[in-house]
Formats: sequence, structure tokens, C-alpha cells
Amino acid sequence: MKKLQKEHLDFLIQLGQNNNKPWFTENKPYFDGIFADVKSFFKEIYDAMQQYDNLELFHVHRIYRDVRFSKDKTPYKTYFGLHLGRTKPLLRGGYYINIESGSCFVGGGFWEPNKEDLLRIRKEIAMDDSELRAIIQDEKFIQYFGALNGEELKTAPKGFDKEHPAIDLLRKKQFLVMRSFTDEEVLKPLFLEEAIKTFIAMRPFFDYMSDVLTTDVNGVSLYE
Repeated sequence: MKKLQKEHLDFLIQLGQNNNKPWFTENKPYFDGIFADVKSFFKEIYDAMQQYDNLELFHVHRIYRDVRFSKDKTPYKTYFGLHLGRTKPLLRGGYYINIESGSCFVGGGFWEPNKEDLLRIRKEIAMDDSELRAIIQDEKFIQYFGALNGEELKTAPKGFDKEHPAIDLLRKKQFLVMRSFTDEEVLKPLFLEEAIKTFIAMRPFFDYMSDVLTTDVNGVSLYE
């Protein structure tokens, strides 16, 4: 079983302190070795997760930032990121790992649902929020994630009653779960296993969302 090494985090710290092209160019051969190690670690997680889910996407984030529309013009990311996408259209949701000194986490969910999907989720919640409530109030969900996270509107979305009993869920624009890890925890041999356990703990939430997003408001499949 592969594990992350202290040198992987140390490189990211050094990059944060020297986030410029000359330094990175000078250290590019070293980075290539670091990145290959981390990508191999991520690939082992992907391979293991195939036993528990049907994945279509293995995407390791590039170290280069897109600065075209950002006020922050530093050219390099100071984290390693992994995204695993479930096989669409029937399986929805995505898994994510962020390796960054002082900000490591395993998470997933629905970062930027399109307006059609967001409206469908809200309509389902407005009709009956009990199933989603049961998932996010389950003891295991709370143990791993604490609560359902994500950006929210300050008031009710258009077309929904601001006095609705489920207004706390209806206001959400994102539906995210996250489990934080310390640098020390990430470097332990068991981190790979813990990351997989964390992904598996997301499944009831993902399965609920998949059922919602592949049916109409009457529960009729959109893909038959």
C-alpha cells in the first residue's frame, strides 16, 4: 500500500514560498518525481474505489494555475488535487482529495450544479426533505462529515416559500461534504484506507442525489 511522504508536503510548502517561474523551472526535475509519486498514490485510491463504485473519471489537477481571470497571479497551485467522477448519467456526484500543508481534506458532492439540476433538487426537498434529513443526520455521516456544507443564498430561492420548514436546505447552492485531516494524519500509512472509507461514507448521499437527478418530480426515470 502506497503512502504520502513528508517530502511531498515539504515541496508544496517550498513552492508556496517561491511561487515564481524561475524557481519552479530550476526545481522542475524534482517536482516531476514528486508529482509522479503523488499521482501513483492517487491511482491506487482510484483502483481501490472501483470495487465500491463505478467511476468514469480519474483526474489529477495540474500544478499550473489559470490566472487569466484571477487577481492572484501566482503561477502555481500549492496543493495536489484528485477528482474521481462517477459514471453518468445514472450515477451523480464526485469524490475529491486535497493535499495541501495545513489544509488537507477528503470530500465530494455537487460543487456547481447546473440550474436544471439545482431546481430539481430543490423541488424534491420542498416536497419531502425527510430522506435527505435522515442521511445527513445519520450517526456515520455526522462522524465523518459533521454536516452538509456549501454556499447558500441569504433568502429563499425564487419560487420557494421563505417560511418553508426545509428552507435551510432549499437555500443551498452547493451540496458538499468534507473531512479534514492534519498533515501528520495524511502522512500515516493508514491515510489511503481512511480516504477510501470516507468516500464510501458519502455513498448514501450520492445515491439519494442520483435517484433525484435521474427522475422527474413524479419519480419516473428520465433514462428509460
